[in-house]
Amino acid sequence: MSDKTMIYHITTPEDWNGQADSEVYTHISLKEEGFIHCSKAEQIEAVIERYFREVRELLLLQIDPQLLENELKYELSTGNEWYPHIYGSINKGAIVEVKNI
Repeated sequence: MSDKTMIYHITTPEDWNGQADSEVYTHISLKEEGFIHCSKAEQIEAVIERYFREVRELLLLQIDPQLLENELKYELSTGNEWYPHIYGSINKGAIVEVKNI
């Protein structure tokens, strides 16, 4: 499955700010699972409710898949839905917006 629309990654300000000097963004899931979890726009609310309900401050990274330097795959995941997974770090040039949510 392939989709060239924007994808999104949810993170904390601490995680994002801790990588401010890096040219790439990475997440612990890359080490633990081999990819970075992302969502399509319509999946964001459910992901926040499922995994981030207790987190007070969150950031939403908007990512342009066409600018990614690492492989993007859509894979069947939670709720029998297709989710975008990035197999490698996210080059910051592909992150087109960072906003508080």
